[in-house]
Amino acid sequence: MKKRLVPYLFIAPYLALTAVFTVYPLANAAVLAFYQTNGPASRTFVGIDNFRFLLGDPSFHKALANTSVFTLASVALVLPLAMGLAVLLHGRQGRAKGFLRLLLFSPNLVGGIFVGILFTVLFTPRYGLMNRTLHALFGWGLEERFLGNPALVMPAIVVTALWVSVGFNMIYFLAALQSVDKTLEEAARIDGANRLQVFRYVTLPSMRHVVGFVLVTTIISSFQLFELPLALLASTDGKGPDNAGLTLITYLYDVGFNTGDLGLGSAIGWIVAALIFAVSLVQLKLSGLTREQA
Repeated sequence: MKKRLVPYLFIAPYLALTAVFTVYPLANAAVLAFYQTNGPASRTFVGIDNFRFLLGDPSFHKALANTSVFTLASVALVLPLAMGLAVLLHGRQGRAKGFLRLLLFSPNLVGGIFVGILFTVLFTPRYGLMNRTLHALFGWGLEERFLGNPALVMPAIVVTALWVSVGFNMIYFLAALQSVDKTLEEAARIDGANRLQVFRYVTLPSMRHVVGFVLVTTIISSFQLFELPLALLASTDGKGPDNAGLTLITYLYDVGFNTGDLGLGSAIGWIVAALIFAVSLVQLKLSGLTREQA
């Protein structure tokens, strides 16, 4: 009997931490979603009114639209750039290969808040690096703040996120490229396929599972965007002019902690979770990553 209990004794700390920091918060958030609160001590049961309010709230619609735009832009830019860098580094030989990998991956070694502050300086009007680069290349620049123009807020957030995420996803693609069966590629070359055809019909299908994984994780992280807009748009609490930078998680933060309605914030959180689950499930089905194949 003692021998049977020993394994459970070893995993007991993990189970306790999971129960305290994962299971209980999730259960509490599920209950709070049906209450209206004024701080942690006051709550009133409102049923599904929180969800009804969100369906008619223009700020929620704006946050959902901004998050969707950011997600689509991230997927459309991150995957090709990360794949292209991985292919270039995979074929490169010499000591520079390791240095370039570290250089491209290094943005992930710093926090999102630091990255946001750094790019706030880069987007400074007139003397910021972005405007100076535009002046050097084209002889003109944006004399107003990138982050002060509603039309430029989301592109600025996308550029900042790319600097962080491209190198990270490149590592996944590099690992996948190294695991591709070289005999299949060699057979395709012998049959007369050029480099592009080998990559399209042999290499890329062999990386299908990794590409699907990177796509799903990119979508999930995009829906959870919080630190970058909060740091970039600190003067407007992460919202930007005309709520141009408002995301679902910054909206949740504003409702739950600035306003004090933790019930409405919990409802937003569950909607975000449902959206992530639905989009990820559809993507897994489209990419053929079923549970058995994974």
